[in-house]
Amino acid sequence: MFVSPVMEIEKDWIDYNGHLNMAYYNVLFDRAGDDAFEKIGLGAEYARTRALTSYSAEVHVCYVRELHFGHSVTATFQLLDHDEKRMRFYQELRHVDGWLAATSEQLSLHVDMSGPRVVPFPPDILANLERVQAKHVSLGVPVRAGRTIEIKRKAHG
Repeated sequence: MFVSPVMEIEKDWIDYNGHLNMAYYNVLFDRAGDDAFEKIGLGAEYARTRALTSYSAEVHVCYVRELHFGHSVTATFQLLDHDEKRMRFYQELRHVDGWLAATSEQLSLHVDMSGPRVVPFPPDILANLERVQAKHVSLGVPVRAGRTIEIKRKAHG
């Protein structure tokens, strides 16, 4: 599993409720994802030199515990699945003391920027994804992955 460098909560990210605004959880997940993408071979240089990149198609964030100014966090990145054009990955944002602050699950599409259009990964990148997924499969599927949004109602009667 990839683990990001330590990231600091910035003062301008705090909302009128006194905690980290929901949008900045995504910024933290995105920064950690960029780090993981670099290690897989899908980073900024890949986009610049090959005119290929990834676009987010769907993201599901769960806010578990509030973060505040002055907190330091890390984020994990676990590749859950991939095919020739898509990746599904799961991330956890944790305070440096170890407690869980948020989770994110994402579906990402591989895109040719000249279209833009969704295209297959090149063989070298597909091999990298297969290698990473083979390592990550031993971690199992996180209990919080695959969640849906619903309002559970009590049965009357």
